[in-house]
Amino acid sequence: MKKLILLTVVLTSFLSQAQKTENIIIITTDGFRWQEVFKGIDPAIANDKKFNQGDSTYIYKNYGSPDIQESRKKLMPFFWSEIVSKGQIYGNRDLGNKVDVANPYWFSYPGYSEIMTGNVDLKVNSNSYKANPNVNVLEFLNQQSKLKGKVAAFGAWDAFDRILNEERSGFPVISAFDNVGGSKPTQSQKLLNEMRNNSYKPFHLDECLDVFTHYQAMDELKTKKPKVLYVAYGETDEWAHHGQYRSYLDAANQVDKWIQEIWTFVQNDPQYKNKTTILITVDHGRGDKIKSQWTDHGSDIAGASQIWFAAMGPEIAAKGEIKTDSQLYQKQFAQTLAKIMGYTFTAEHPVANEIPEVLQK
Repeated sequence: MKKLILLTVVLTSFLSQAQKTENIIIITTDGFRWQEVFKGIDPAIANDKKFNQGDSTYIYKNYGSPDIQESRKKLMPFFWSEIVSKGQIYGNRDLGNKVDVANPYWFSYPGYSEIMTGNVDLKVNSNSYKANPNVNVLEFLNQQSKLKGKVAAFGAWDAFDRILNEERSGFPVISAFDNVGGSKPTQSQKLLNEMRNNSYKPFHLDECLDVFTHYQAMDELKTKKPKVLYVAYGETDEWAHHGQYRSYLDAANQVDKWIQEIWTFVQNDPQYKNKTTILITVDHGRGDKIKSQWTDHGSDIAGASQIWFAAMGPEIAAKGEIKTDSQLYQKQFAQTLAKIMGYTFTAEHPVANEIPEVLQK
């Protein structure tokens, strides 16, 4: 009997140690290139009057350095201090560490669908595609008893309602100019709604500024305490399409600050502290072989399939910048997210295997 009790205690202890993540936060910043993540600013673009918005002095002062490691740290200080020391960062192709989208289209809807469903559906071939028929990992997690009603998504782009199939999925997807708080918003939610609705709208009603998406998500995090949260920023892609390199860099730098804000909050909250994993990635890459194509992406743009990702949390060993020669794919993220939370994602469609390197201690 004593042996049985001892075995039960040991097994319980092992299981509790094996699964420490109780919450997960997924963050995407649309179309942000791996080149800037790992090498900082690109002088060929920063020096080009067509792209630097007449302010190369500002770009170099804030983000420039002859040392690429210093430049990338100036651009993304939280990434290259906290995440690199406590998590893992993948996608530095100069070191042979390759991460790519598996879909053949290399633009947003197919990319986000691939991230969330773990599947390449060739019919998902347009940013205006209908509500996604493929089940996503957030939907799957929301069906688990411990997570039911504790999943939420916030995206700057209005297409997320369709990408995540809000009507079928059963969790709230707040995108673009959707109001937060439903019919009974709190005072802070009323203010967020009013500020967003009365804001500058450079992308019309298709996409709001990232600041509103961020603070709506932060309000959710602080008040409703979701166990699964998705935050999708969009300005890195928008300013790149506009050919505004300074604004593109500023948007990326701001996302880095917001990731720090999210992490600081979770590490100071009893529900989340040391029980939360974050995974950060992008939907597609951009051009680089022909420098002027940095503004664009799609199957006709060389390099636009090339992406990156980072992860940090109790399930993630502190391996830093991954320098091994390997090839990973976007479609592996969905199962990886599920495994981090202690589940195996299954759906009627195929689901790619997880990335074992992320979970290996």
